[in-house]
This record gives sequence, C-alpha cells and structure tokens, in this order.
Amino acid sequence: MSNSIAIEGSRPSVPSPANRSPSEPQTTAPQATGPEGQWGADVLGERADSGLARGGYDSLKRFHYFESASSPQVRGCLSEWRAAHPRGGVLALLPERERSSVSPLQALCAELGLALTGAVFPALLVDGEFRSVGVLLLLFDEMPHAALCGPWDNADQAVEAIAKSVRGQVNERRDLTLFLFFDALVPNIATILDGLYLELADRVHYLGVNAGSETFQPMPCLFDNRRLIQGGALLLLLRGHRGGILEHGYQAPDTLITATSTEGNRILEIDWLPAFEAYRQRMQAQYGTAIDRENFYRYAVHFPFGIMRANGEIVVRIPVALEKDGSLFCVGEVPPNSLLALLQAPAVDSVHTVDTLVKGLNATYGSVAGQEVITFYCAGRRLHIGAQAQNELGELDRRSRAARIAGALSLGEIGSSIQGGYPLFHNGTLLCSPWTGR
Repeated sequence: MSNSIAIEGSRPSVPSPANRSPSEPQTTAPQATGPEGQWGADVLGERADSGLARGGYDSLKRFHYFESASSPQVRGCLSEWRAAHPRGGVLALLPERERSSVSPLQALCAELGLALTGAVFPALLVDGEFRSVGVLLLLFDEMPHAALCGPWDNADQAVEAIAKSVRGQVNERRDLTLFLFFDALVPNIATILDGLYLELADRVHYLGVNAGSETFQPMPCLFDNRRLIQGGALLLLLRGHRGGILEHGYQAPDTLITATSTEGNRILEIDWLPAFEAYRQRMQAQYGTAIDRENFYRYAVHFPFGIMRANGEIVVRIPVALEKDGSLFCVGEVPPNSLLALLQAPAVDSVHTVDTLVKGLNATYGSVAGQEVITFYCAGRRLHIGAQAQNELGELDRRSRAARIAGALSLGEIGSSIQGGYPLFHNGTLLCSPWTGR
C-alpha cells in the first residue's frame, strides 16, 4: 500500500484520533501544563540563547537551535515566523532522544497554522558540535511542495508515489531540487533512485539523507503536520536551488575485489568466497589486521567497502552486520559483480574533503560566505575518524565563511558526483547545501 499526503502552503490541522485514517499512526496529544499546553504561553517578547545566534535568536534568520525541544521560546520563534511569512513553513530536525517531541510540535504548528515537515536523526549538528538534545528549526519563507510518502511494499511503489507527487510540479525551470529524507531502514534506496531518474531524469537536482536511529532499530522518523511514519520518505521540491555538494575524501588502494554474489544490501560472496571469509583474508593481507566474529563490529566501520564506478568515483558502503551465513549487511545496496576496494580510516583526507566541498559550493552558488548552510555528516564517518570529525566541521566553517552551519548526523547521503548528474546513495560523506528558504 502507498500513502502520500501533500503539503504546499496550506494551513494544516491535526485530526482527532477518531478522524484519523487506519493507515495513520496514532500519536499522543501534548500534555497540557496550563492553558497553552506543554509548549508554554505567549512568549513573543522573550528571547533565549538559540545556540546558533548567540545571545538570543534573530527572527530574520532561517536557522534556530533550541537546547530544549519543549522550550517556550520554540513557540515564540514559530509565532514570529508565522506572522512574518504567512505562506511559510518549517523543517524541524530532532535527535532521536527527542522523538517524543514530535506530537507536541505537530500540535503547536497546527495551532499556529504553520506547515510542518521534519525528521528524526541520531543527533543534530550545531556550531561544529553534535547535540543529542534539542530541536533545530529551519524556515521556509514560502512553503515548497512537500509530501510524506509510504510505507511501500516494493521499490516500484516508492518510485511511483514519489514521481507522481513531483511530476505535476516540475516544469522547464532548471533550478529545482528534489530533497529526499528516507527512513534508513528502507532496504532499496539505490534502486528507488534509479527508478526516479528514469522518471524525472535531469529535470531536477537530487539531494537527500537517511533519518532514523543509529542502532538501526525500527523507529518512526519522518513527519508532517498530521503523520509520523517509518519505512517511507519525506520529499521537498526546492525552488531556485541547484542541489548539494557531497564528498568523502577516501582514496582507493590498487587492489580490487569483486562482489560475485549480492542480494540488495547483503554481500553473499566476494571473489567466489563467502563474503566474511574474503573480507577477513583481504584485511589481513592488505592492512595486517586480524578480524573475526568477535571483533567484527569494532573494526568494520574503520574498513568500509568502496564501490568503484567507471568514472573513477568511489561510492562507500559500510558493513554494519555480520550474518550467521557469513554474508555482510551494508548500509546501501551493492550491485552484483561490483568492483570493490577495501578502504581504511587513515586514508580519509579531511583537507581534501573540505576543499572539495567549499569549491563545489562556491562554483555552484557563488560564494557561500555569509549564508546559512545545511550540513549532514554521516554517522559511520564519525565512528570511522573519531575526533577528526570535529576538526573537519571547524575547517568547513573557517574555509566556507558561512554565517551558520547546522544540520544532523545522517545514516546515508544522496547526491550527484557532477552538477545535474545521476543521483547516488552514499555512505561516509559530508553533504552541504545553502539554505535558501524556498
């Protein structure tokens, strides 16, 4: 079954449980702590340190972080945005520890008549730091076309639902970006992207990330004003936008191996050997590291696979589970007979990564100095390079001279290796894009 609800400049309302359709998950109404409920009374005159605009939030800015998702200042910020932008909306990013805040946030936006979209991630990215609490609010001056789609039974249903929602909105304008938020547990994202490109080709740019729990346990993680779902996607069609820039900086070794048998995200055989046995042998021969079932989870994130594409691009696949039959489960599909390289953590070149990102942003949008830049940092990459993640973000802030860099810790990223090119599902990257508010 496929479900899709479009949101575009509407003044949404939250249906009562009695009026919800059976496919909509039940959400708990906010607990009232007074006449105005959990989100507090009218605080339009109050200011709080947002963590992004130090010393108080500036309602003219489009990014605001609040250390508590239930802070009354959230109401103040959204109320001011609603007054200043009657046709506007908001994208709300929450860390998984704050997922219970989705329902009261839906109720608040419904009360204010403000269109809402959002996603739950392992953590937020704010001021070069990862935050496990709070809420990050991003303003749309005018709400773009948006839809919450799924869950689906297969990739064909997903492609049809997403393409149907977007098709009528795409015209001859070239600067449209399809911004996709997937539940990380959707098993066939790369196949869905292939199907979407067949439907939409280069009439849109492609940008996206995976939301959900870093434990890879099922969790509703995508929402709008009315629904909170898992197993689907949230889409936004951004106007006057040219997509994002992503980079991982991994360098491939000379030795390549072949994924001789795969099923979706699972690698069954490498060079005709059981996948884990071949992985173990290659680790020992290439890096002198002994790996077994006991230490697999300690080492695997530091030694991901790289799918080698014909144009020389490396698409990273991080193994996250070792199955009883010796197969390896990765974040993202691995096509049969893919040429693979076994990558290593120290090969990540942060200077190259940041330089590539900044040059790409400046070439695509002109200088991003003084602009707000939405940024997603792969959770696997953070595990992979440890404390260097903070250094990368600091260097990105310094070299880009952006007004603000904020976003989330993601579980996979979507982008193109060239401007207007084919969309690919990646692991291990940094993904950046200016936030234009349209």
